[in-house]
Amino acid sequence: MHYLTDPWHVGFSRHALIAGILAGALCGLVGVYVVLRRMSYIGHGLSHAIFGGAVASYVANINFYLGAGIWGFVSALLINGVSRRRQIGADAAIGVVTTASFAIGVALISHVHHLTVNPDAALFGNILGVSISGLYILLGVFVFVGAVVFFRYRQLLFITFDPEVADAYGVNSKRYDTLFALVMAATIVSTLQLLGVTLIAAIIVVPAIVGRLVTDSFGKLLVASMLIGALCSVIGIYISYYNDVASGATIVLVAATLFFVVFVVTALTARRRLSRLGEDHGSADIGGGPSVHVG
Repeated sequence: MHYLTDPWHVGFSRHALIAGILAGALCGLVGVYVVLRRMSYIGHGLSHAIFGGAVASYVANINFYLGAGIWGFVSALLINGVSRRRQIGADAAIGVVTTASFAIGVALISHVHHLTVNPDAALFGNILGVSISGLYILLGVFVFVGAVVFFRYRQLLFITFDPEVADAYGVNSKRYDTLFALVMAATIVSTLQLLGVTLIAAIIVVPAIVGRLVTDSFGKLLVASMLIGALCSVIGIYISYYNDVASGATIVLVAATLFFVVFVVTALTARRRLSRLGEDHGSADIGGGPSVHVG
């Protein structure tokens, strides 16, 4: 029993567990819309773009969340704007905007040799070093995103599944694309220093994919993805605590393992259902007599 309670008695691990629950649930919630809109690469790309804003904030000595948040929001708007051009797809838009932004960050690091803040946390994450202020910001973003999903549930659902005709039904798709860009930027900025540029995309995408494998209900998918994200974070932090492994990487590995397990189980279950369905169709009543299995 003490294996479950010990991490909660240590300050840094207790903060990490709380941050993990909030970050996992937040990324899981946003990830549903990312996955269903087939924009899985945007989490990876936008995190790289925001890295440029993070380094610029460090160099300019301004608040990280303000500088990186504005940078991420503008990057998301640029991606949306470029991808609306018929000649350019969303993947190409993400590639251009994010690589240029990431390159700015690398160039600044190489030019300014003495930064007041180590940018490694933004690259690789450091959930064990989360501060109280970081927890409050994460909680604030979680409440904000939850309120957006709750009060704009139908509109977001509409532009997720049928964006081409949303305007015809009074849903301003550009406005909600802008709102979603703000949600994405806020989510990634608030979790970037916890999970890092290289890992944050996985925790956005994987819980939603796992949830999609186990339910076809959109409402249940939102709840399942949040729970899966939070659970993977907690399990990952426990494994990290007792085995001295990087927390962010462990969380992602737990999520990836869960995906493979659920994928195999659901594939086997679907195969058994198809087999039973084939057996049912292969049976017929002939002349009112007993059922006969054909072939």
